[in-house]
Amino acid sequence: MAKRLFDIVASGFGLLCLSPVFIIVAIWIIIDSSGPVFYRQTRVGRFGRNFRIFKFRSMRVGSDKGILLTVGGHDPRITRSGAFVRKFKIDELPQLINVFVGDMSFVGPRPEVPYYVEMYTEEQKGVLSVRPGITDLASIKYRDENEILGRVADPEAYYVSTLMPDKLNINLEYVKKHSFIGDIKIIFMTIFEIFS
Repeated sequence: MAKRLFDIVASGFGLLCLSPVFIIVAIWIIIDSSGPVFYRQTRVGRFGRNFRIFKFRSMRVGSDKGILLTVGGHDPRITRSGAFVRKFKIDELPQLINVFVGDMSFVGPRPEVPYYVEMYTEEQKGVLSVRPGITDLASIKYRDENEILGRVADPEAYYVSTLMPDKLNINLEYVKKHSFIGDIKIIFMTIFEIFS
């Protein structure tokens, strides 16, 4: 209950305070490339329910029709504005909307697309017992995930065989031990990682 109350109050306050940033980024995206300001993608949420995540669009329209992973810092699908908002995680800010309406929480396992969730084992599906989050310990550990995938011969295979299972293990531990104080700590760890 305390966690959900915190999510509502903090996300509402964040949306209000960050509205000037939203406007500036939205204008830049519109000027930089054709297409919508927001990118909406289906993700799997709590109890396996699908929802549409909000992100600032950082790639050219139609880029998600091929590979689902972003590979390396020079992915040609990424726009100029997209490279900047991705670097500083600004593209994730619109997910405050998802937090406010209850699809997500500030802290929790990052929501995956249905394609990858279908590969989960029964044990791994345990991560779906809590609301997905904007950040988690796995996101902090793999902050440079795009660069890691850009260095391997087969990014898709490496993600499925190595990165995804490790992230799920980290998140399963979170599900077992999570607490409100622990979530606050993860939020500050995330802020430190972004600005360090």
